[in-house]
Amino acid sequence: MKLILKLIAGIGLGILIGLFAPVWITQVLLTFKVLFGQLLFFTIPLLILFFITSGIAGLPRDSGRLLGGTLGMAYLSTIIAGVLAFLVTAALIPMLSGATLTAAEASGTAPEPFITLDIPPLFGIMSALVAAFIFGLGITASRADGLKTLFDEGRDVIKALLVGVIIPLLPVYIAGVFAELAAAGTVFATLRMFGVVLAMSIALHWAWILVLFTLAGMRAGVSPLKLIGGMLPAYFTALGTMSSAATIPVTLQAARSNGVRPDVASFTVPLCATTHLAGSTITIVACAVAVMVLHDALAMPTLGAMIPFILTLGVVMLAAPGVPGGAVMAAVGLLGSMLGFGETAIALMIALYMAQDSFGTACNVTGDGAIALMIDSVAQVDPIAREE
Repeated sequence: MKLILKLIAGIGLGILIGLFAPVWITQVLLTFKVLFGQLLFFTIPLLILFFITSGIAGLPRDSGRLLGGTLGMAYLSTIIAGVLAFLVTAALIPMLSGATLTAAEASGTAPEPFITLDIPPLFGIMSALVAAFIFGLGITASRADGLKTLFDEGRDVIKALLVGVIIPLLPVYIAGVFAELAAAGTVFATLRMFGVVLAMSIALHWAWILVLFTLAGMRAGVSPLKLIGGMLPAYFTALGTMSSAATIPVTLQAARSNGVRPDVASFTVPLCATTHLAGSTITIVACAVAVMVLHDALAMPTLGAMIPFILTLGVVMLAAPGVPGGAVMAAVGLLGSMLGFGETAIALMIALYMAQDSFGTACNVTGDGAIALMIDSVAQVDPIAREE
């Protein structure tokens, strides 16, 4: 929650600097934005390579169909939620926002940064994704513990960079984004869009929670509203922590209170914390649609063109670190390579997403409880279910 307050402060400071500060101050902020952006885009392929490889290699090897069922249900939930979010937001956001950042509407011109620097990534996003699957599956098949340790340590290095440098400096980066928008005269259209996207994303989160718990309640023979009530402690904890991983103890307790057997809950909840990201996917898709509406240079894709992005996003989200903003960091590469987002569009995307990250995380962990209930109903014949 402190990060959200810092982001709001960064947005406000950036607007004030862009509107009223001397040009050289705006240029200093824009210079930081450019340099920080280069570091960010250099880091993303490394994040995908190390986190996905480590995640695949770290999956339980001998958990039978309980593992496959949990992963399949988590992925299916993420994908369907993303598709529904696109259908709803693509239909409603253009009508509700009434805002597009065209060159004709801009009342000014943003100044140029003092320094520009090009730091090419070591490899592309898709190369990182393919390599991650090759190494992850290879490590699992060959039980190459030394190689797994290498990727685990690489993951820890990238996570330390995110936690120690990138995430703390994001408010300054966002301030640079809004200083540029304010100087160009397009900031108020953007702020109107913020409110529309926030309200729509939260509504979609709760709609998907209701769908998941309706299905879970039908299998368990319990009222969906009662089950949702049992998961509310996890929902509100996630709002504060902005991390599925940090909320695992509360999610476990809530799932058990809803009748999930302890052994099944102890397996599914931690696994879903890193693989079930329906709420974050809803937020990313909604924010992506909003940015495409704001920028007339970005054409709205058809559903057929958007589905490959959502399918790939569901996989790339495995690389989302358990830190605030981790999901959008993992998705940045796809936004550029598959949707054509430039640096300004990606920066605006990060600002939109981070402002509502806690709600997406809360949807993720609440949905984990529904998946645990559904898996519990089919776990009786799996060996892990008989260990208690």
